[in-house]
Formats: sequence, structure tokens, C-alpha cells
Amino acid sequence: MDYQSYKSIIEGLLFMAGDDGLNARQLSDILQIDAQTSAELVYDLKCDLKREARGVQITEVAGAYRLTTHPDHAPYFERMAYSPTRASLSQAALETLSIIAYRQPITRVDIEEIRGVKSDRALQSLVTKDLIEEVGRAEAIGRPILYGTTKAFLEYFGLAALSALPEPRNVSADDLDEQTNMLFEKYDGRQMTIDELPPIPPIPTMPSREEASGSEEGGQEEE
Repeated sequence: MDYQSYKSIIEGLLFMAGDDGLNARQLSDILQIDAQTSAELVYDLKCDLKREARGVQITEVAGAYRLTTHPDHAPYFERMAYSPTRASLSQAALETLSIIAYRQPITRVDIEEIRGVKSDRALQSLVTKDLIEEVGRAEAIGRPILYGTTKAFLEYFGLAALSALPEPRNVSADDLDEQTNMLFEKYDGRQMTIDELPPIPPIPTMPSREEASGSEEGGQEEE
């Protein structure tokens, strides 16, 4: 397999891994190459994304490589998150929010045990919409994050307090659909709003090939 094909595969693997990421050893096991080569491939891919001014980048956290969005584009992501056309929550997000509302404070692992599937993207969506937040750390190995609902959650659903939630049975995988329907029956047709968003900066003009070439010849790019 050629070098470019390996980089293409790594990009897809990091996308699939999400927030968990993959380290060099995991990549080498999957690609069946040595760890040093996998690390070099990741570095080359990282440089490719930066040189081409792509919308994603590779970051390294605790030894694991992650595919993340570019921080300079944050205003656009905020506008998308709060846009009325993007306001509706997916079924996964509704299920996750239902579990958190009834079982808070609760960790991601506990949520996934109830749902039976990974919930990283659902949690990220709920945090972005200010419906849940980090409320502490569990006294367990790794000190996992504990999630709870926010004041905005109460305001949005017209609840005076959490005690005003519909009376549930135990929130479990068997009756999760019922609890979700109970809590979010009035969600349908609602639109989330935001008082003020930061103005989106103008998109910078991309340099011409001649300018880019001249810049590369003038000196090395700063890491």
C-alpha cells in the first residue's frame, strides 16, 4: 500500500474514533505497520491539513491523536448550533438528555450502559445547546466527568425545578423510549433561541499560488 493511501485511512480512522482518539500503537496494530511509521504518517497528515488550510486538524491529547475542528472557525459552529434550522435534537440526544435529567449527576459511561451505545456526540450536542453541563467529577478511576442539566434546561421546558419532571419509573433500557416521550412530548415544534451571537468574521482571502510559493521560499513555516 502506498504512503498516501495510509494517510487517507488514518484520516478516516481518527474521524471514526471521535473524542477517544487513537495513539500510534493502536494505529500500527490496525494498519499492521510499526509504531514509528504510523507516527510519521500522522505527522505528515497533520502537515497536509495545515498546508491546505483544511477545516479539520489533528491534535494530540494524552498521547492520542484526535481529528478536531479549527478553533478559528468557532463563531460559525456557534451560529450553526443555535440556528433555528438546527435546533431539533436527534433521538440519541433526546434519550441522553432524558437519562441525565432523571439520573443526574451521571457519567458518560453510566449513560452508555443504559443506552447500550456510545454517547459522545449526543453529549457534545447537549453541552453546545447549554442543556447540560459538567457538575463535578466522580470518585472513580480516572475521575470521570459528572453531567447534570442546566438552568437553561429548566427554562426551556418550563419547569420550576427538577422535582416538576414527569414522575418516572426507573430509567432503564426497557422503558427509555417511554421516559423520553414523557419528558419531551412538548419539545416537538419548539425552536431554541439565543440572545446574542458574536459576529462572524469575514472569511480571509486565500493567497494566490504565487504568493504562497514566495512565502515558502522566504523561510520555513513556524511549528
